[in-house]
Amino acid sequence: MFQRILVAVDASPARHSVIDLAGDMARLAGAEVRVVHVAPTTATLAAVVSLEDDDTAEDILDEALTRLRAAGVTVEGTAVRAFTTQIATTISSAAEDWGADLLVLSPHHRGALEALVHPRISDAVAHTGRIAVLLAPDHGPGDAH
Repeated sequence: MFQRILVAVDASPARHSVIDLAGDMARLAGAEVRVVHVAPTTATLAAVVSLEDDDTAEDILDEALTRLRAAGVTVEGTAVRAFTTQIATTISSAAEDWGADLLVLSPHHRGALEALVHPRISDAVAHTGRIAVLLAPDHGPGDAH
């Protein structure tokens, strides 16, 4: 069974499903959890632009840590910055560096045209990493967990 679960959270509402599923898996397996939030940046001709401010990044991370601890999970976490084109490799590297044996993240649903222009991070992680990937289905605020 899984002993080290890396949980990748972003700013989307789907992060709640990711956190809940990872918490359930960790409790069932007695696993340690590490949360990573990658705050996206992009480059223009003149500068590197942050697409999420530091306070927002820390709030997203803190929310995940608080929810997992409240669920009785041993957890630590970090927020890092990466260019939008490097988010998938940043997540995969974080999982490998920590020795995770499971990575939980959102499937990042997108339309076909948007997926062509901006491939899904979950697809890139699943196809390039060497760690089992679990995609958490999104459950809405009123759905039962």
